[in-house]
Amino acid sequence: MPKVFVSISMSLDGFIAGPGITAQQPMGEGGERLHDWLFKTRTEADKAIVEETFKAGAVIVGGRTYKIAINDAWEGRSPFDVTSFVLTHEIPAEQVKGFVFVTAGIESILEQAKTAAGEKDVWVMGGADIIQQFIHLKLVDEIQITLVNVLLGKGTLLFEHIAMRQVELERIRIIESAGVTHIKYRIVQ
Repeated sequence: MPKVFVSISMSLDGFIAGPGITAQQPMGEGGERLHDWLFKTRTEADKAIVEETFKAGAVIVGGRTYKIAINDAWEGRSPFDVTSFVLTHEIPAEQVKGFVFVTAGIESILEQAKTAAGEKDVWVMGGADIIQQFIHLKLVDEIQITLVNVLLGKGTLLFEHIAMRQVELERIRIIESAGVTHIKYRIVQ
């Protein structure tokens, strides 16, 4: 049965981006360090995690993530081979191929993403606010955290507002790699 999963890099102190996020610095000040495992030090284990993640049949991103990343980080095109759904309050005047903009809320975007994914999983990419909303509404089955061996000290916390309720997790996999540990959890509903 297809799953809804989160897959994201996070510092040991819980940040998924540094402070001062801009289009020129989409990961904030110092935040690019969280992606060194993807671009600088990628091992075979890291490659396997990326391949597993990109097997998803649809991707969900937040409007802010899209707006910040689309022109510089993503070079004006979708970095995904599947349809990406953007949860936003306003549909942009100029739309990029491969993205579907949804203003009707979490349940609507998930329904559309599941339909597009068919028998494949749905990846909730982020940002933090979108991930927190999905977890709060009990719509996530698994969380894949790539725990990066760094303390950022400040920035965007992944679970800042998750304390709305306790969320029980079952660890189902740990893969150690150069400078990171990939940990997969199943959410116990």
